[in-house]
Amino acid sequence: MNKSNYNNEYKVLARKYRPKFFSELVGQDILVEILSNAISKSRIPNAYVLTGVRGVGKTTTARLIALSLNCLKREKSNFEPCNNCESCLSQKSEKNMDVIEMDAASNTSVEDVRELLESIKYKPLLGKFKIFIIDEVHMLSKSAFNALLKTLEEPPDHIKFIFATTEVKKIPLTVLSRCQRFDLRRVNNDTLYKHLIDISKLEEINIEEDALALIIRAADGSVRDSLSLLDQATSNTNNVKANDINEMLGLADRGKIFNLLDEIMKGNTSKSLDQFRELYNLGADVSMIFDEILNIIHFLTQLKLSPNLEKDIYIPELERTKGSSIASKLTLNDLGLLWQIVFKGFQELQNGLHLYQHGEMIILRLLYL
Repeated sequence: MNKSNYNNEYKVLARKYRPKFFSELVGQDILVEILSNAISKSRIPNAYVLTGVRGVGKTTTARLIALSLNCLKREKSNFEPCNNCESCLSQKSEKNMDVIEMDAASNTSVEDVRELLESIKYKPLLGKFKIFIIDEVHMLSKSAFNALLKTLEEPPDHIKFIFATTEVKKIPLTVLSRCQRFDLRRVNNDTLYKHLIDISKLEEINIEEDALALIIRAADGSVRDSLSLLDQATSNTNNVKANDINEMLGLADRGKIFNLLDEIMKGNTSKSLDQFRELYNLGADVSMIFDEILNIIHFLTQLKLSPNLEKDIYIPELERTKGSSIASKLTLNDLGLLWQIVFKGFQELQNGLHLYQHGEMIILRLLYL
């Protein structure tokens, strides 16, 4: 990954480090291998469906496929776009008439699709193909999908469709059966960690291990989310600490929630209620407190089942230490009962009015379990 020279205009990290080659796609090695073989051997289907959670590279992959297929300088045996020819440069500046992108979230009707299909009869101007990229394709109406069907069945040789979606189950089977489907995976913690470390070095960001662990957990396998969080964390300083991430994500009181659960397990009624009151006075939402307690009970259960989790560097040290201490005093049966009571209380809070009082009553239920 090379750090390019950029103008004074600020670019968010997710855009600045958007992959320009298939080899730069993060955590999608199998997808890259299949696509590279297909493109280099000119075995390109009429339509692709790229599916996966947000931020794993669906739209980026769609654009790379379009770049590669229409690249004027790409050798037949190669699959990477050159990024320098007229076709590549015009697509990157969003002026390429051969690559048409449509956001189905805001263009859902049959009229929008018919307007798109009107341009099918025209040959490509620069590249070999006219390529239609439809993002969030599952948002199209039923009649819009029906309008696409005939063209998907018998598309002209110069037409390619690339669909991207987070909810593939909402796409009609009649459409899916006419496409080659690729599932983009959530990016695992190791890969995400390495990617963030590389970018931190390029951007001259000093970031604590625990701060990285918090970002990786919050991103939940999404490259874009992790970069957005890193961007947000460095808006004031290039020395990022775990406390900064905690406050930024509203997790500043997670240690206190561990303390609250610990006091409940010890049966300390007054200390438990004092701890809950302190959290509330610090501005913590009551529902959020019990949502965090549920997450912690799940984490304690994982610790019981897999003690090696105590050495996982992607979990902040405070949580590993306190979690191990609490988990050692509980059985799996205890944790199962705790989960049931807190989960039932959490559900009740969703429709409750007196949330603080309701929270205290849930804690009393736990104390007298």
